[in-house]
Amino acid sequence: MSNIRLQFTLVQRLLHWSMAIGVLTMLFVGVGMVATVDRAYLALVEFHKTLGIAVLLLAVLRLIVRWRNGAPALPSSMPEPMKIAAKLSHLAFYALMIAMPLIGWSMLSAADYPVVVAGIRLPSILPPNPELHSLLWAVHRTFAFCLFALFLLHLAAALFHAWVRRDGVFETMTLRRR
Repeated sequence: MSNIRLQFTLVQRLLHWSMAIGVLTMLFVGVGMVATVDRAYLALVEFHKTLGIAVLLLAVLRLIVRWRNGAPALPSSMPEPMKIAAKLSHLAFYALMIAMPLIGWSMLSAADYPVVVAGIRLPSILPPNPELHSLLWAVHRTFAFCLFALFLLHLAAALFHAWVRRDGVFETMTLRRR
């Protein structure tokens, strides 16, 4: 019997796809928030804050599960620069999935706005500071564009592995059993 894993664990795959939906939703809700001035704005902000905290918690859980369970090996036929790009892009994803909600929370704290999730008011993590709020808003916005670009690059790479290379990389994260 071989110890070689062909897929991520079911928990890892479920976290991956749940977070893909969550992150993409966050990006589009964020765009909707800054593009609207009607009463839908407040509902979008509340949804964005709640989903942001959920993404943060899921990202930390996903990182723990990844450390515990590892990942299937990349194909030996994959060129070394592609392997390095895969590892760096995953590091960037984890960094952004953790940093973005923390920056958002910090930004709201600096603006002295409450972060309420499921009826629970989370503590401020920074003192009120209008200049810091403006800086964090700009960083949050810039990182959102970076996250969206990384998301598109990740999608393109997944499709490249599925349709062009056909090397099994895509199948490591599909929900069907190999």
